[in-house]
Amino acid sequence: MRILVIEDHADILANVSEYFVLKGCEVTGALDGVTGLHLAMTGNYDAIILDVMLPGMDGNQVCHKLRSVSRRHTPILMLTARDELEDRLTGFRVGADDYIVKPFALSELFARVETVSRRSAGMRKNVLEVHDLSFDLDSLEVKRAGRLLKLNPTTLVLLELLMRKSPAIVKRRELELALWGEETPDSDSLRTGIYMLRRTIDKSFEVPLLHTVHSMGYRLQAPSDVGLVTARP
Repeated sequence: MRILVIEDHADILANVSEYFVLKGCEVTGALDGVTGLHLAMTGNYDAIILDVMLPGMDGNQVCHKLRSVSRRHTPILMLTARDELEDRLTGFRVGADDYIVKPFALSELFARVETVSRRSAGMRKNVLEVHDLSFDLDSLEVKRAGRLLKLNPTTLVLLELLMRKSPAIVKRRELELALWGEETPDSDSLRTGIYMLRRTIDKSFEVPLLHTVHSMGYRLQAPSDVGLVTARP
């Protein structure tokens, strides 16, 4: 599993990360709410462990923005030092999937994360999502902000690869291989496909998602106004 841990106590973050890594997980950590929100909105995770009391932006705000603004459905397990019913209800109202009170056993935390991740995987459709853009791989329906978009087979292939790799850069050669294998046509063919894709998914919308990275390739990236560094234990 790919896990995002948003926790401002460095010792707790380190302990949780170490335990989950030993269990075979890939863990990314953040020490504040703003950084955590940025990572959650731009990365793909199987579950998020989210502390309620965070500097900059508290866990309830982070959870609310993920659910209502970016429409991310990644399972979220909230951590809190408070065991009041109203605190737990607030977390569930903003979109948390589970709640655990500090201090907690790492084995219980891992079991709960496994449970919410399995439950979510069983409920999710085969859909890729980046910001307000979605691609249903079963029906081949592409939507942005709820609007159905029409793409041809070439742009569907490009979009799937870019969404699967988001927010990483996808090199030109990788895109060409996905479209044509080893028999790549002239150099303008990929440029034409990218142009058509950008015109469809970006032209009628205020925020562009498809970006050209000079001399390297292209990437599909959700907008973000926070430029903070990932905190890795």
